[in-house]
Amino acid sequence: MAASIPHGALSDDEARPGQHTWMHAIVRWLCITVSLTFLAAVLLAPLATVFAMAFAHGIAAYLRALIDPDTVAAVRLTLITALVVVPINTVFGLAAAWAIGKFEFRGKSMLITLIDLPLAISPVISGMVFVLLFGLHGWFGVWLQEHEFSIVFALPGIMLATMFVTFPYVARELIPLMEQLGNDEEEAAITLGAGGWITFFRVTLPKVRWGLVYGMVLCNARAMGEFGAVSVVSGHIRGLTNTMPLQIEILYNEYSFVGAFAVASLLTLLAAVTLVVKTLVERTGYRRR
Repeated sequence: MAASIPHGALSDDEARPGQHTWMHAIVRWLCITVSLTFLAAVLLAPLATVFAMAFAHGIAAYLRALIDPDTVAAVRLTLITALVVVPINTVFGLAAAWAIGKFEFRGKSMLITLIDLPLAISPVISGMVFVLLFGLHGWFGVWLQEHEFSIVFALPGIMLATMFVTFPYVARELIPLMEQLGNDEEEAAITLGAGGWITFFRVTLPKVRWGLVYGMVLCNARAMGEFGAVSVVSGHIRGLTNTMPLQIEILYNEYSFVGAFAVASLLTLLAAVTLVVKTLVERTGYRRR
């Protein structure tokens, strides 16, 4: 005969949910602890070191490092590059995403592959491509020299290299979004007599505006922090072609640690601003959608 369960006692099936809840809590807190420890070791500790080294000799030394003419020129060049590259990549990414997400055409898969190309190759290789194209001994080097126009080791080369590395970000953010939204509303607008441009600006663009802003934020963050491709095409000319990452490398190699970490802290603050904008976009855009 089966043993009877005493009155008031819990069976194994009744006691098991409480045990599972207890184990789930332990696993949850263990995962949280491991995640926070990893972030503290990999992210917070290096950031704290950057600011500690930047202010190691006081605020006066920190400010002197930031107002150095070469550093000011590097900051100005970085901001100018981002101000030019991000709008161009935004227009390209929006057009490419609209074409890929809303239309079917021959060569669509090839276009998607080309958009993903900068994500698959090393930035150094992309910089070398521009040197082979526009350098003194490159395909167009002689023609550029005859017309006294410089691309490599000048501002145009830096912008081209940065543009090449960063142009997938807006497009890759918008393509899945436009494919998910479908064409029903656009077709309805066209049926009611709206033209192509009116449909785009009144129907399509408002639906993807938060994704567009998010892609622009990512593009801007990568543009300001790009090192590999810009390092190849810049020539490391002080006060002319050094962006902030290149200026950090030069100062560090010269053992000017306060200057190097001061510029690094400024770049970190710019990245933090970008992160704040990204968070605001996620909260106001994606949750609303």
